[in-house]
Amino acid sequence: MKQFKTLLFAAVLFIGATSLTVAQSKIAHINTADLVQAMPEMKSAQAEIETLSKTYDAELKSMMTEFQNKMKQYQAEADTKTEEENIKRAQEVETMKASIQQFQGQAQQDLQTKNDALMKPIFEKAKAAISRVAKAQGFQYVLDSTQGSGVLVSDGKDLLADVKTELGF
Repeated sequence: MKQFKTLLFAAVLFIGATSLTVAQSKIAHINTADLVQAMPEMKSAQAEIETLSKTYDAELKSMMTEFQNKMKQYQAEADTKTEEENIKRAQEVETMKASIQQFQGQAQQDLQTKNDALMKPIFEKAKAAISRVAKAQGFQYVLDSTQGSGVLVSDGKDLLADVKTELGF
């Protein structure tokens, strides 16, 4: 009977240890912001966005200069013009102002749309590479250690170097 109890105790310990081992998950972390910033595609996307932004800025400055010149001209000539002409000019100035504001809004929207279109494939490529590296190394969970993403402790393996190698840089 004593041997039976010992054997039963050993079996319970074995089953408990086995289930405890199986329950442990392999966890790693990676700073996705650093990864994405290091990707060559990111540099070209940023350059494209910057070029588009400079184009919009130049056009906006041109519109603002034209607006300011008209304002100065109309203010200088206001005393020599009739009330009706001054009202017509004021409406023209308001129309110009509204078109400048509309252009600014449209430019911001276009820049955001272009940024989203350029960034989506970059993030998808990074996510796919992270998945491949995690699967190859047997990690079940990979946490994003980017500041503000909610990871409190990142003592596990950092996959940044391995994912960069996977991406070829």
